[in-house]
Amino acid sequence: MGINTERDIEANLQIGPTDHGMVRLFIEGTGIEIPMDFEPEEAEEIAEEIRAAAQAARAVSG
Repeated sequence: MGINTERDIEANLQIGPTDHGMVRLFIEGTGIEIPMDFEPEEAEEIAEEIRAAAQAARAVSG
Protein backbone atom coordinates (compact mmCIF):
# COMPACT_ATOMS: atom_id res chain seq x y z
CA MET A 1 0.00 0.00 0.00
CA GLY A 2 1.35 3.39 -0.94
CA ILE A 3 0.40 7.03 -0.59
CA ASN A 4 -1.79 6.85 -3.71
CA THR A 5 -3.60 3.63 -2.78
CA GLU A 6 -7.18 4.40 -1.78
CA ARG A 7 -8.68 2.50 1.14
CA ASP A 8 -12.19 2.44 2.57
CA ILE A 9 -11.17 2.89 6.21
CA GLU A 10 -12.65 5.41 8.61
CA ALA A 11 -10.55 6.97 11.36
CA ASN A 12 -10.65 9.98 13.63
CA LEU A 13 -7.69 12.31 14.12
CA GLN A 14 -7.22 14.47 17.18
CA ILE A 15 -4.32 16.89 17.61
CA GLY A 16 -3.39 18.67 20.81
CA PRO A 17 -0.82 19.36 23.50
CA THR A 18 -0.09 16.85 26.25
CA ASP A 19 0.54 17.65 29.89
CA HIS A 20 4.20 16.75 29.27
CA GLY A 21 4.81 19.52 26.72
CA MET A 22 4.50 17.30 23.67
CA VAL A 23 2.18 17.57 20.67
CA ARG A 24 0.05 14.45 20.25
CA LEU A 25 -1.55 13.16 17.09
CA PHE A 26 -4.11 10.60 18.20
CA ILE A 27 -5.53 8.36 15.50
CA GLU A 28 -8.50 6.16 16.34
CA GLY A 29 -10.11 3.63 14.04
CA THR A 30 -12.09 0.45 14.38
CA GLY A 31 -10.21 -1.63 16.93
CA ILE A 32 -7.07 0.55 17.00
CA GLU A 33 -5.73 3.63 18.78
CA ILE A 34 -2.41 5.19 17.79
CA PRO A 35 -0.98 7.97 19.97
CA MET A 36 1.97 9.72 18.33
CA ASP A 37 3.89 12.24 20.45
CA PHE A 38 6.25 14.85 19.01
CA GLU A 39 8.47 17.58 20.39
CA PRO A 40 7.05 21.00 19.47
CA GLU A 41 9.83 21.53 16.90
CA GLU A 42 9.05 18.19 15.24
CA ALA A 43 5.35 19.11 15.15
CA GLU A 44 6.19 22.38 13.41
CA GLU A 45 8.20 20.46 10.78
CA ILE A 46 5.23 18.13 10.24
CA ALA A 47 2.93 21.14 9.88
CA GLU A 48 5.25 22.57 7.20
CA GLU A 49 5.18 19.24 5.35
CA ILE A 50 1.37 19.21 5.47
CA ARG A 51 1.25 22.76 4.10
CA ALA A 52 3.65 21.84 1.28
CA ALA A 53 1.59 18.75 0.43
CA ALA A 54 -1.61 20.83 0.36
CA GLN A 55 0.02 23.30 -2.01
CA ALA A 56 1.22 20.46 -4.28
CA ALA A 57 -2.25 18.89 -4.22
CA ARG A 58 -3.79 22.20 -5.30
CA ALA A 59 -1.40 22.33 -8.24
CA VAL A 60 -2.47 18.83 -9.34
CA SER A 61 -6.20 19.50 -9.01
CA GLY A 62 -6.14 23.05 -10.34
